[in-house]
Amino acid sequence: MRGGRLLGPPHACFSLLSNSVSCLSSSRASHRSITRHLGVRHHLPSSSPRTPSYSTSPVTPVTPTRGYSGTKIHTQNKSPPASSLPHMSIEDCRGFHEVKALLQELGLDIPIVHHDEKATVEEVLDLLHKMGIHAAGTKTLFLKSKKGELVMATAFKSTPTDLKFIQKVTNAKDLRFASSEVLQECLAVVQGCVTPFALINNIEKRPITLLIDRSLEASTLPLAFCLCRNDYTAVITFEELKKYLEKLGHAYKLVDFGAASADAAVTGGAAAPAPKPKKAPADAAAAAAAPASAQSGETKLGIAAKREENFSAWYIDVITKAEMIEYYDVSGCYIIRPWAYYVWKCVQRFLGGKIEKLGVEDCYFPMFVSRNCLEREKDHIEGFAPEVAWVTRAGDTELEQPVAVRPTSETVMYPYYAKWIRSHRDLPVRLNMWNNVIRWEFSHPTPFIRTREFLWQEGHCAWAKAEECAKEVLDILECYASVYEQLLAVPVVRGRKTEKEKFAGGDYTTTVETFIEAVGRGCQGATSHNLGQNFGKMFDIRFQDPENNEQTLIPWQNSWGLSTRVIGVMIMVHGDNRGMVMPPRVASTQVIIIPVGITKDTTEEARQELLASCRRLESELCEGGVRAKCDLRDNYSPGWRFNHWEVKGVPLRVELGPRELAERSLAVAVRHSGARHSVVWDAQTPTAVAALLEDVHAQMYARAKETMETHRVRVTEWAEFVPTLNRKCLILAPWCGAMECEDQVKKDSAEESKAAQAQETREDARAPSMGAKTLCIPFEQPEDPAEGHGCICKGCTKPATTWVLFGRSY
Repeated sequence: MRGGRLLGPPHACFSLLSNSVSCLSSSRASHRSITRHLGVRHHLPSSSPRTPSYSTSPVTPVTPTRGYSGTKIHTQNKSPPASSLPHMSIEDCRGFHEVKALLQELGLDIPIVHHDEKATVEEVLDLLHKMGIHAAGTKTLFLKSKKGELVMATAFKSTPTDLKFIQKVTNAKDLRFASSEVLQECLAVVQGCVTPFALINNIEKRPITLLIDRSLEASTLPLAFCLCRNDYTAVITFEELKKYLEKLGHAYKLVDFGAASADAAVTGGAAAPAPKPKKAPADAAAAAAAPASAQSGETKLGIAAKREENFSAWYIDVITKAEMIEYYDVSGCYIIRPWAYYVWKCVQRFLGGKIEKLGVEDCYFPMFVSRNCLEREKDHIEGFAPEVAWVTRAGDTELEQPVAVRPTSETVMYPYYAKWIRSHRDLPVRLNMWNNVIRWEFSHPTPFIRTREFLWQEGHCAWAKAEECAKEVLDILECYASVYEQLLAVPVVRGRKTEKEKFAGGDYTTTVETFIEAVGRGCQGATSHNLGQNFGKMFDIRFQDPENNEQTLIPWQNSWGLSTRVIGVMIMVHGDNRGMVMPPRVASTQVIIIPVGITKDTTEEARQELLASCRRLESELCEGGVRAKCDLRDNYSPGWRFNHWEVKGVPLRVELGPRELAERSLAVAVRHSGARHSVVWDAQTPTAVAALLEDVHAQMYARAKETMETHRVRVTEWAEFVPTLNRKCLILAPWCGAMECEDQVKKDSAEESKAAQAQETREDARAPSMGAKTLCIPFEQPEDPAEGHGCICKGCTKPATTWVLFGRSY
């Protein structure tokens, strides 16, 4: 194709940087930020499609949509690929027309990119990157056993897909890659063109077991699959792929390829057995080297994805292998396992103690709310309407009045505040509730960070005086900051949300914002809202004026909440390429004790003495207030156990062997820094270990604080804004306070980011391209007054009124 430019709306235009590239799209304009609608007239590939068992409408060339009138893409005669398969080519592939028709039938408006034949996923991703389309690369295996069983397995391109694991999951023996003949017979495609899309060609309904790596479900990027031919690539989300498979009627199993040898749990199925333990190393030095070999893949306990290369895959790898969560068969809902739930218990104890000292009491209200109550506050329900889940039937009976599952509890609780509050003597009412809520409407769930069901606490207080209410808003915000800083070793920025970002129906919202350095994003940590008298007016909450019995007053209210998102933030801030890094104050096991130095020459008496010493040390540490545990499993080598607890992020590891026993000392390894210490084993050991744990917390906080500070950059000129944003930084910039400028900054930064990435071919395709939003107006403002600067918004001529923190955000 000759170099050219697609005409149309500015947001959809970009230069085509590769030969023979065109884009297909259905006629409905896409509203997703990750896709571009390109109505392009072109010629579809010729083929003789086999008719599926259901009817499809005939496929015609896509008509240019409004804004592209007259635009036409001409393609050159493509040269054959450099390395073609023997006997067969992509002209032998079938299914392209049927898949496209089915996607249109489902109303899925996804980009389909036409290009030269590509031999590798890397080539496809490079092409997409040049076009400004950011997607995750995938691979698909098609296997056949000696008995004829067929298996298709799909995962990220970088994820190991072990055949032995697949055999365990499917109970199929002697799996081998299917031959070209089998591919043609079963899927009507050639090698290099196998993806789940090809299942549309399974006309004879052969039993094909489809395994999908569960990390694809949680991907924050859309997925790139060839569309039955390796000269067409579809960019599709997991939810869209799921709809496609459901339409085909083809079941699938979610599996964890990353944890193949360690955990290997299958959604809806049994867990694969643990890996066969390795023979114990001959001495402690060999044991210490074992984790390194584990990372190279020998024990397959290590984290496969790199944090700096594929953060999304790394995160899923960590939370599953560290046994923080287990996937559930309802999308966006997760099982919180004990290792993670202990963190939440620590948060409950810590925060619960603080708010109880303030005078707040715990209570519980039902999870259901009537439509009448939910819709009493117009702005409030408009803010939550897309996320509300409704119960409309019980068994086979339709409910007369549907009831909503609470997205938050203002409308659940406040009708009863109106009942309970009559006099100024009834105030303040200060209630807190630990519960779960449901917020349903979103496409890309991220465990702990963005889920359809989550655990949280929500406080709701009513006061007679406005200043008392406002003071409590800040008191609670400080409690939330303490949770992050004192418990989780995570620094925060305290501030106030803009009018655009505040809680729906409230007067103003205060927030603590966190920072995830690996992806350059802010993450809202917790919020405390001043509701003013808005909800009091809506729910008719009134009390008698103590100075005038003839009048009634409306109380001042606030609400505030913190959720299990704190766990996700903690993982993202502190985790590394070896797995979790647990802050000591929330680790259910702070010290793991592992015996080392047991060899074939060790006598049974010496062995038992060493194990007894481990138990004695565990008991002494626990009595001294340290949460310690000894791992005495003899079916795993010390190296395997080192790696296991390292992935789980235990703050300290104690290696106890014959030499340590003789010297009455402990070899201590620090998880977060890799430092090693020698601690004398005597009556003061528990105190020394507790002090070391406190040092670990302080060091983790200091490192995270330094990272946040170095990535928070002050910018006063627009020319510096997007380059700074693309360096994965937060931006402190002067702002005039106008909502239209806030929107314009987000729009302009998104467009310029995408343009910059399209031109810079060497940049990581996974780099974020979304625009910057306002995270908060920090309470701690720079000494340099904002009034001395112009508004950061391009084209705005008004003077700034405040410094505001901009950034990409979860």
